[in-house]
Amino acid sequence: MQSGLGKTDKWILEFEVKDPTKNPLMGWESSSDTLSELKLEFSSKELAINYAKKMKIEYEIIEPKKRKVVKKSYADNFLS
Repeated sequence: MQSGLGKTDKWILEFEVKDPTKNPLMGWESSSDTLSELKLEFSSKELAINYAKKMKIEYEIIEPKKRKVVKKSYADNFLS
């Protein structure tokens, strides 16, 4: 399987779920907190940080992991 690089240039601000509950019928996790459904996208990390500071939102930055690219051809599947 190959993972593409689409939409990897954005920074996302997500809110934590404050009161998670388990749905008794289906067993899914749900919440009455509507902010948990909200995701804000920013074009840069600085814009996301400035927005969080302006709105007085506590934030945690999770840096993306560096991808290790291994170049190989389709023929490598049949060799050795």
